Amino acid sequence: MHLATASRFLRHTIPLKLSDFIYEYPKELIANYPAEPREEARLMVVDREAEAIEHRTLADLPDYFEEGDVLVANDSKVFPARLYGTKEKTGAKVEVFLLRELNPETRLWDVIVEPARKVRVGNKLFFSEGLAAEVIDNTTSRGRTLRFLFDDEPEALYALIERIGHTPLPRYIRREAEPEDKTRYQTLFAKHRGAVAAPAAGLHFTDALVDTLTAKGVDVTTVTLHTGLGTFRPVEVEDLTKHRMDSENFQISAEAATTVNRALTSRTNKVTVCSTTTVRAIESSLSADRNLKAGSGWTDKFIYPPHEFHITERLLTNFQMPRSTLLIMVAAFGGADLIRHAYNEAMKEEYRLFAFGDAMLIV
Repeated sequence: MHLATASRFLRHTIPLKLSDFIYEYPKELIANYPAEPREEARLMVVDREAEAIEHRTLADLPDYFEEGDVLVANDSKVFPARLYGTKEKTGAKVEVFLLRELNPETRLWDVIVEPARKVRVGNKLFFSEGLAAEVIDNTTSRGRTLRFLFDDEPEALYALIERIGHTPLPRYIRREAEPEDKTRYQTLFAKHRGAVAAPAAGLHFTDALVDTLTAKGVDVTTVTLHTGLGTFRPVEVEDLTKHRMDSENFQISAEAATTVNRALTSRTNKVTVCSTTTVRAIESSLSADRNLKAGSGWTDKFIYPPHEFHITERLLTNFQMPRSTLLIMVAAFGGADLIRHAYNEAMKEEYRLFAFGDAMLIV
C-alpha cells in the first residue's frame, strides 16, 4: 500500500538539472541562532495533494499526527570536529576539520586542513593541552590523513577532543562558535557520536514537544546516520546523474524497523521522517518487500527527481541551501514545482533559513 501512496507524487517526467535548484536568498534570513523556545520556530506545512501551504509554528506539529503514527529521527551526535592549532617550526596557524576516524588503534583520522597549501606530508601540528598530530598522507586538495601522537586509550583522545574542539557550525553562520553551541547544535535525540553536522530538523524538538506527541499515541523512534561534509558539498555538475556522494555510516535497529514497518503495513498510520539525513538512512536499507530492514552499513545514495520513496510518507525538514543534495532530495519528495513555490513563499514571508532556521513539513 505504501508504494502506491508514494507513487502518486512521481510527477517528474523530464530530467531536472542543477540549474533547477539554484535560488537567491537574502543573507539576513540566515539564522545565526535557533528560536528560543524551540517550539516558536515557524513551520511551513506543504500539502502535496492539495498543492497548498499553511503557516504554523513547531508547537502545532502534533496537530498533524494521529494515534499510531510514527516519527523517525536521526540520533547521531555531533562532536566538536574543528580544531585550531599551529605548525611546528613556523608556528603558522592551521585549522583541522575532523571528518572521521579511520583506525582507533593507530589514531588515524581523515581530515580537511586550512590553509591546505601550507600543510604537507611529514608536518607536525600542535593543538591545545599538548595534543599533537603528524600529516601522513594527502587524500584530496584539502584532505589529509593525520596520526594523532597520543598514547592513551582511544576514548581518552575523544575526551580531549571534546574539551579542546570547537562545534563545527556551518560556514554560512556568520559568527564564531560559542561554548553554548556544544548543546545548542545538538538534537534532543543525539546518542551516537560521529556526525560533523546536526540533522537540523531535529533541533526543533524539546522534551515537552516529544511528550505531547507520545501522549497522543505517536511512536517516536530513531535510526543513526553519521553526517559528513560530503552531504553539504554543493553539486557542481549540471547533469545530476553525474554527482557522486561520499559514503556515510548508518545503523537501523530491529526495534526501529519493527516500529516503522508496523505503520507502513497499516491502512491509516503514517511515517513522518525528521530530517533529510534520516531519509537517506532509511531509504538506503530496504528489504526485498520494500519495508525497512534492520542492520548497518555505508550509503552513498543520492536521491534526486524522479525518485520513488518506499518508507518516507511525510517529511520534516529545514530550508536547504541552493545547489545542495538536500534541496534536491526535498524536491524529489515534494515535487520540484511545489517546492519551488514553497521556497518563494518562504522568502516572501521571511522565514529563517538553514540549520538554525525554521522548518517545513511536507505531507
